[in-house]
Amino acid sequence: MRVLVAGATGAMGRQLVPRLVDAGHEVFAMVRGESGSAGAARSGAVPVVADALDRNQVEAAVRQAAPEVIVHQLTAIGHVDTRHFERSFAATDRLRIEGTDNLLAAARMAGVRRVVAQSNGAFTYDRTGGPVKTEQDPLDRAPIGQMASMIAAVEHLEKAVLGAAWTEGVVLRYGAFYGPGTSMAPGSPQVEMIRKRKFPVVGDGGGVWSFVHIADAAEATVAAVANGDRGVYNIVDDDPAPVAEWLPELAAMLGARKPMRVPRLIGRLAAGQAGVVLMTELRGASNAKAKRELGWHPTHPTWRQGLLSRVPES
Repeated sequence: MRVLVAGATGAMGRQLVPRLVDAGHEVFAMVRGESGSAGAARSGAVPVVADALDRNQVEAAVRQAAPEVIVHQLTAIGHVDTRHFERSFAATDRLRIEGTDNLLAAARMAGVRRVVAQSNGAFTYDRTGGPVKTEQDPLDRAPIGQMASMIAAVEHLEKAVLGAAWTEGVVLRYGAFYGPGTSMAPGSPQVEMIRKRKFPVVGDGGGVWSFVHIADAAEATVAAVANGDRGVYNIVDDDPAPVAEWLPELAAMLGARKPMRVPRLIGRLAAGQAGVVLMTELRGASNAKAKRELGWHPTHPTWRQGLLSRVPES
């Protein structure tokens, strides 16, 4: 199939594009400039240049590629400062709202039959009820102020993609990424903070995280290009775990001392209210639907085996 990947140069795009090419698809990579074009071409894709926030450019790129499927991987997440969580996600929020609307408008004009879009299942589920959520559970209905704009942008993306009756909308709620190009790659600043005992457990550490290796998330995305019905799929590993479990275990893997524990009040002063939520209130996610309907199974079924593995970037 002819597949256009928007966001082809990010951590996910670099894993996804060569896999789509290897799967036999004719891949077009939407990039912002010449540097992105060179990387896309090396991966076997045909580059098309467009700024995702410029509707005319997006429409021209989609006309040029004439895809059957569009894969929306537009993000702009760098270092996440939990004290200013909303600032860290501001550019991505805009891409999830304006970028999504631009892609869908262009896709409708071009008669695209399937749109697969990146969403977030790591930080967005409602913080009440059981520790592990399915796709039928709601997103956070009462987010804290710092996280409200991020969750609103995710909801906009999901409603827009799933509500487009003229195409098959598929939303992939990825877990917390680790692996090449992510904030949890071996040697990354975040991992080094854990190694140096500068990443404490806040409160009871009861926030449940669902991880996914970036390569496994890319494989799930390849599967979603051709498989599964319209709807939402959690793309996470098999092993959701509370912070109080995964953080000390990761420290032990690194040969570091056990993380310190600090009360919620101290955690809020150091990491902001969002940091406390991430440590104490998150809910994990189940991947049963993705396994069943996409035919996908993670190569790294647990972060315990995969978190520090080194997989070369594509």
